[in-house]
Amino acid sequence: MDDDVRERQDDQGLRDSAPRRTYLAAERTYLAWLRTGLGALGLGLAVGRLIPALIDSEHLAFALLGVGYSLLGVFLILFAGWRQRRVHRALVANGPIPFDGWVVNVLTVAGLVLATATVFLVVVEV
Repeated sequence: MDDDVRERQDDQGLRDSAPRRTYLAAERTYLAWLRTGLGALGLGLAVGRLIPALIDSEHLAFALLGVGYSLLGVFLILFAGWRQRRVHRALVANGPIPFDGWVVNVLTVAGLVLATATVFLVVVEV
């Protein structure tokens, strides 16, 4: 590529850079957490309202399970915002990206409990 063209690209900010890619990756991660939280909210609605209507079952157990999924969704959305701010501060300060291992453990346990309860209720009610 011609040096003159390369300089124009630099002046216009069109060249890709590692910090730019890192910021964009952090934004994609935030959006993934947000999508997962919204998905959990939708799943809470489906488990709490749709499944009982489809299998003509008692609504209380499914409603409680739906609340569990919804609480998981709210937690994910709140955590997404909190984590995004922490990652952004670390990137601006050129520091290490924080690792939240406790969240991985909490989400794994919560997901397993909710999934097991869902399977149990569906099998018992069908």
